[in-house]
Amino acid sequence: MDSVSAIILAISLIIIMLGMGLSLIPADFQRIFTRPKAIFTGLVNQLILLPLIGFGLAFLLPVDPVVAVGIIILAACPGGPTSNLIAHLAKGDTALSVSLTATSSMITVVTIPFIVNLGLVTFVGDDTVVKLNVVQTIIQIFVIAVIPVIIGMIIRHYKMDFALRMARPVRIASAIVLALVIIGIVIKERDNMLRYFHEAGIIALALNVATMGIGYITSKIMKLDFKQAITISIESGIQNGTMAITIATVLLANSQYAFAPAVYSLIMFGTAGVFIAGVLRQRESKTSSGSA
Repeated sequence: MDSVSAIILAISLIIIMLGMGLSLIPADFQRIFTRPKAIFTGLVNQLILLPLIGFGLAFLLPVDPVVAVGIIILAACPGGPTSNLIAHLAKGDTALSVSLTATSSMITVVTIPFIVNLGLVTFVGDDTVVKLNVVQTIIQIFVIAVIPVIIGMIIRHYKMDFALRMARPVRIASAIVLALVIIGIVIKERDNMLRYFHEAGIIALALNVATMGIGYITSKIMKLDFKQAITISIESGIQNGTMAITIATVLLANSQYAFAPAVYSLIMFGTAGVFIAGVLRQRESKTSSGSA
């Protein structure tokens, strides 16, 4: 990816994270203490189980090392603004979804470089791999992800009406940017597209279904209510594809690593749609049986 494209992608991510900040208030972080069991369950799924499942699938399935690294990068980037919208559409616990996204976004500033470097060393090799500089990467992610969120929260605090008006346009812009980025990656990697798509499609679908399923199961084990279980399932299975693609193309300067996150971003919308339809149908059947 050339320098101009890298700058555009970084700016796009900054705008997306700024948009997420416009939807946040301090109470979204305070829920860590007021609802510790739900937040703890969600964070364990996002920060521990998700990377473990990613590594496990990359070991078990016969995929190209480039695809394996892409999956690990993706597994290091949980949540994202999209998961909040999907949780809302599924009639889950939207406040919990927002809190998990906000909290995990702050924590992954530190965890991303370690997980990605482990993936690079494991699947590409220590001799040939270009690893992320941990300190430099933490600073870069802080600049493009955390600072925009903080600025967005400050704007919301002082300009509430403006923040509320901008929420929908920013969500639409985020989807358009992600779509354009995916198209660009497909065009750039068109010679390898069929091979990568086949391999990345299988492992991406497996990662998505496995993480959503385990998110729901762990929620039930922790005796969380139905809305919280739905939310944690979504937060576990909907990743920040734009962040993963930015790390691959901007920080690692390798668009091949971005192919798996791009494929995953397409798949997760499909599975999310199926999930939402199933949840709403189950909710309607419970309502009907309860009123009968």
